Amino acid sequence: MQLTATKAIITGGASGLGEATARHFRAEGASVTLLDRDASRGAALADEIGAHFCETDVTDEASVAAAIDSAVAAMNGLTCAVNCAGIAPPAKTLGREGPHPLSLYQSVIDINLVGSFNVARLAAAAMAKAQPDENGMRGVIINTASIAGFEGQKGQVAYASSKGGILGMTLPMARDLSRDNIRVMAIAPGIFATPMLKGLPQEVQDALAKDVTCPQRLGDPAEYAKLAGFIVQSDYLNGTSIRIDGALRMQ
Repeated sequence: MQLTATKAIITGGASGLGEATARHFRAEGASVTLLDRDASRGAALADEIGAHFCETDVTDEASVAAAIDSAVAAMNGLTCAVNCAGIAPPAKTLGREGPHPLSLYQSVIDINLVGSFNVARLAAAAMAKAQPDENGMRGVIINTASIAGFEGQKGQVAYASSKGGILGMTLPMARDLSRDNIRVMAIAPGIFATPMLKGLPQEVQDALAKDVTCPQRLGDPAEYAKLAGFIVQSDYLNGTSIRIDGALRMQ
């Protein structure tokens, strides 16, 4: 697959890793549809980079189905889905105020894990209808995991659970979709300079950066975007996850 011929949907596309991926894909000539709950930011970004936008709740089947239908119509097909939508509220299993709120845990799982699966399964159905490219491939799904899926920290039990689920579904989903020549990959970022982290005090950001082995800094969302683009163009990458973390191993 080539980025110039790629027709991609990107969830969480209005900010952070999703925005960076959308900008990179468009700069390389791909057709892009942004899926995000933030209608004002999503529409503005889509207008800026020449993309299509659909206000979408990834946890809602009807919302995602309508967004994919709209994306297929706008781009005349679908060959790539990048799932970047996610949340990471901190809470310990047993904190000072009591047990981890069950509703918060369910919300994280619903958005990060169930939402990614919801988009992936419906995107796969659309991709399966496409004509294969010259190498016989129909599409690729890229889900966002995290190094927290391997080495979750205190207060990350919900987030780590959701990202561990992303890692766990990568290979079986790739096997499921092999008949349709659709690849499935996961990217596991380390500590990246997304809006969520940029909102922290500078001294906290600096302290986090010091834990990274090399280079000793926060990841740039553009680096995630370039890796996603590389995955799209590398047909033999399938059924696995790639860490992008500066060799950081959380203690």
